[in-house]
This record gives sequence, structure tokens and C-alpha cells, in this order.
Amino acid sequence: MARPKNAAETIQLTLSTTPQVKQLLEELSCSGYYGKNAAETAVILLTEKIRDLQATGQAPAPRYRVTEIQNDDDHQDS
Repeated sequence: MARPKNAAETIQLTLSTTPQVKQLLEELSCSGYYGKNAAETAVILLTEKIRDLQATGQAPAPRYRVTEIQNDDDHQDS
């Protein structure tokens, strides 16, 4: 069964790399563990590295939009 698409908004980013790096990304994608193709594998590896940097404080933590959650007790009639 295919996994659902990511609900997060995405944008396209173009990267240039060496033929050797592209070949390695293609080899890593053969197992399907890191992605279905070189581009998807690059996204997964880049995301993992960013999370590693965030965990060690070398990159800023993600910023999330905070929405106010109202407590049901606030809306009950007395």
C-alpha cells in the first residue's frame, strides 16, 4: 500500500551536483529505503541532516504556527 502524500506545503528547489553524487543517490534509491528515485532520496537525506543539525543546536528549530486551542470548560453554560 502506498503511503499518503505529505500534507505540508512544498516548493520546488533546483540543486546542481556532480555525476558521482547523482549516481550514489540513484544507487541508494534502488532499495526504496531512502526514496523511489535520486531526487526523492536527496530530499530525504537533506531532511535527515537538517534534523540532525537542529538536534545539536547547529540549525534553528522549525517554526510552527501556533493556533489557540479553546478549552471546552470555557464555553459551558453555568
